[in-house]
Amino acid sequence: MTVAVYASDPILRVGVVHQLRQRPEIELVPDTEADTAQVSLVTVDSVDDETAALLYRLRHNPDTRTGLVVGTFESGDALQRAIECGVSAVLRRAEADQDRLLRLVLAIANGEGVLPGDLLAKLLDHMGSLQRSALDPRSVSLSTLTSREADMLRLVSEGLDTAEIARKTSYSERTVKNVLHEVITRLQLRNRTHAVGYALRNGLI
Repeated sequence: MTVAVYASDPILRVGVVHQLRQRPEIELVPDTEADTAQVSLVTVDSVDDETAALLYRLRHNPDTRTGLVVGTFESGDALQRAIECGVSAVLRRAEADQDRLLRLVLAIANGEGVLPGDLLAKLLDHMGSLQRSALDPRSVSLSTLTSREADMLRLVSEGLDTAEIARKTSYSERTVKNVLHEVITRLQLRNRTHAVGYALRNGLI
């Protein structure tokens, strides 16, 4: 089967390519033909905005199915985001030996979903938390914004930039960017300013 490997870090790319190249079942396609691959394997440290943009693009390619080899998920939000971007199978980078990579690729090609048990539990907990928030009559705002999202938008409305929000909330700058991007994408807004205006109009912050 044909496989395209995507990785922003050349060292990560070389590692995955080296493992797969040794398997006769796999035909690695060159970058110029990546869109024709049956399986797209994205290898990253974490799911940031750049990764999400790539996953969204691959999701709309009818010729390929996408798998993710990832270092870590910083939150349930990041895991949910990857699934919503069309990822059908996930493997932790630390566990990505040759056999597991091959099993992952075969599962993706067969249309199967693969998610480590603990990540599945994290995803279910996250979805349950969102559902409970949405059903809480004392917390209508949480039906569209989590408390963390609302806190970050409130700080944006006060004129703080990403680095300042990260210091205030004790999250990494990457997490701040991911959270705000998720709000903007989910609510179909244009940018942070639009998101703040929306939240203010609807009494969410």
